[in-house]
Amino acid sequence: MNRPQVIDVLVVGAGPSGSAVAIDLVRRGLDVRIVDRSPHAFDGSRAKGIQPRSLEILEDLGALDDVLAGGGIYPKLGLHAGPLAVPWKMFPRGEPTPDVPYPNTWLIPQFRTDRALHTRLSELGLKVEFGRELTELTQGGDMVAARVASADGTEEIVACYVVGADGGSSAVRKQLGVGFVGTTHESDRMLIVDASVTGLARDRWHMWPGLGGKLIGACPLPHSDMFQWMVRLAPDEEPPSEKDDILRRIHDHTRDRRIQLHDIHWTSVFRPNIRLAESYGRGRVFLAGDAAHVHTPAGAQGLNTGMQDGYNLGWKLGQVLAGADPALLDTYEAERQPIAAGVLGLSTAKWGGIAKLDPSSMKRGKDEQQLALTYYGGPLAPADGVRTETLRVGDRAPDAELRGTDGAGIRLFDLFRGPHFTALAYGPRAARDLERIAWPTAGALLKRLAVGPTAADGLGFSDPAKTLRRAYGLTGDALLLIRPDGYIGHIATSGFLATTQSAARAMTP
Repeated sequence: MNRPQVIDVLVVGAGPSGSAVAIDLVRRGLDVRIVDRSPHAFDGSRAKGIQPRSLEILEDLGALDDVLAGGGIYPKLGLHAGPLAVPWKMFPRGEPTPDVPYPNTWLIPQFRTDRALHTRLSELGLKVEFGRELTELTQGGDMVAARVASADGTEEIVACYVVGADGGSSAVRKQLGVGFVGTTHESDRMLIVDASVTGLARDRWHMWPGLGGKLIGACPLPHSDMFQWMVRLAPDEEPPSEKDDILRRIHDHTRDRRIQLHDIHWTSVFRPNIRLAESYGRGRVFLAGDAAHVHTPAGAQGLNTGMQDGYNLGWKLGQVLAGADPALLDTYEAERQPIAAGVLGLSTAKWGGIAKLDPSSMKRGKDEQQLALTYYGGPLAPADGVRTETLRVGDRAPDAELRGTDGAGIRLFDLFRGPHFTALAYGPRAARDLERIAWPTAGALLKRLAVGPTAADGLGFSDPAKTLRRAYGLTGDALLLIRPDGYIGHIATSGFLATTQSAARAMTP
C-alpha cells in the first residue's frame, strides 16, 4: 500500500454532483482529489435536462459555455395516434429577462454535461481519477481514511472530509450505514437506448402512448443523429438487447417501419427508484446527488438537485476548513434534504401521471425550473427575518442589469461570480455602513457593491432601469448579504451594520 496522502476533501464519484462540488472546492484553493470507480467518463444520455437554476450555477462554476454549445431548446412533443402526430407544448418557452437570464430548460445528453464539468476541473488543475473504487472508510478524530482500489493496487487517502457522490448504489452511504428509505418498482421498467436513427423527424420529442401504460418515446439529442429511446417494458418482458430485436420492438409498437436504427451507442434498463437517505452524512462524511436521493426521470429533477447539493455543500466545507464553526455543516442536510423530499414528490406524481396518459403530467413549468426553491425557515434563514416586497432570506438572489460609473452595463450575476460572499448596499445610508462591515481574512472574501437608483447618487453602480429595485422588491435603503451559492443570507432595512455582522458570524471564521 502506498504512503497515505493528507488532503482537504476526497470526492467519491465524478458525475454532475461530485464534479460540481469538486469545482467549487478547487476554486477555493483547497487540496482535493476526485475518484470514480468507472473506467472512463459516463457515455450515455440518461439525465438530459438542465434546469434554469442549474444553468445559473454552471455559469458561476465556469462550465456554462460548453453546456450551451452541447445542447439546445427542448422541441415540442409529437403525440402519435395512428397516422396522426399531434404537437404538444411540453415546456413553456421564455425570453431572457434581467432577473432570469436563462429561462428555458436545456436539452443536453448527460455525457456532454459530465465532460463540460470535467473540462472545467482540468482548467482548474484537477483530473478525475477513473478506475478507482472506494472499498473502506474509517473515521477518527479530525480525519477520514479511505481505501481506494485500482488496477495498480490499493491506496489509502486521508482527508479532512469526504463527499460521497457515487450514485444510487453508493459505497460511501453503505460504509456509513445510512438507511435509504423508499421503494423500487421492479415490475415498472424502461429500456433506454441511445441510437443513430433515420426515418424520424428531429423537430419533435416523439411519444407513442398505448393502453395499459404502454409507451415508447424518442427524444432527439442535439448536434447528432441520435435519439434517446424510452421503451416501457411489460412486467414479464425480457429487455431486447440486440439492434434487430430493439428495432422490432419499436416497429411493433409504433407501426412505423420507416424508422431505422443504425449505431447503438448506449443502453440501460431503468427501474423507478424513489428513495431518500435518512441522513446526509455522518461525522466528516457527506452524501450528495443520487447517493442521497433517487428519483423517477419525470421532470428532469435528479441531476439538477444533485448538482445543487454540491453547490450548497462546497462553500460550507471551505468555510469550516478556514475556521468557521463546524455547525455550519449541519445546515447542509437541514437545507437540502427537504428540497429533495419535495422533488421526489413532484417527479413521482409526474411519473404516475404519464403512466395514466394524463396530459398534464407532460407539462413542465415553474416547479421544475427550480428558480423558486428556497431555504427560508431553515437554520440560516429564520422565518422571523426582514423581507422585501419580493424576497425573503433564503431565497435565490435574482440577476439584474446595472451600470458602472463609466456608464457601461454589467449584470449583477457577473459581480456575484466567484467563491466570495457579496454585500449589496442599495441607497446612500446602506452604502455608508457597507464599508464598515468587518470581515474575516480567512475563508471566502466579501465583495462590496454599492448601488444607487441613478448615477447621480455617486455610488459604484446605478440602477437606472430599476431592474434591481423591481427584482429585489426594494422600497428604500437596504443591505443584503448574498451567500457564495447565490442565496440571500441576510436582509437589513435598518441597523445595517449590526444585523449584517450578526448574520455573518454563523457563516464565517
